[in-house]
Amino acid sequence: MIRKALYTGTFDPLTNGHVDIITRATRFCDELVVAIGVHPDKTPLFSAEERAELVRRVCAHLGGAQSCKVSVLTFSGLAVTAARQAGATLLLRGLRDGTDLDYEMEMAGANAMLAPEIPTVFLAASPGVRHIAATLVRQIALLGGDVSSFVPDMVAAALAEKVRKTLKDGS
Repeated sequence: MIRKALYTGTFDPLTNGHVDIITRATRFCDELVVAIGVHPDKTPLFSAEERAELVRRVCAHLGGAQSCKVSVLTFSGLAVTAARQAGATLLLRGLRDGTDLDYEMEMAGANAMLAPEIPTVFLAASPGVRHIAATLVRQIALLGGDVSSFVPDMVAAALAEKVRKTLKDGS
């Protein structure tokens, strides 16, 4: 049986924490789908297309060493619906701390009721990236801080450009 995981998130922006989870997931999956959630009540800094392109570019090389195919899609609606449509056999979620665990356990329980055939697997973030949250990265970037230790280089460059344009358009 092919082990195909769906790793959902907003990835606004893609952080080193996300890359940590993706990299480690390629060790036990045959296929990994990074699924970017599009929610009408959220206003992301990057468009869904921009986020997808950044994930594709940063993660292009990650699956090769492990013979894991990594792909990217966007979805709106339920993660279990996206998982079924993608043919995923499991949902993958990263955990940074106890707060994440509480939230993710609720989601895993709901997803188990909606799609009992697709279990949720949790991966604890590596110690060096546990402190990284996309919301914090956005705030630091928008306030002119250096985010280079929190995100891949090409994401840092995209963030700098996005902030420059945002500030230019907003003034």
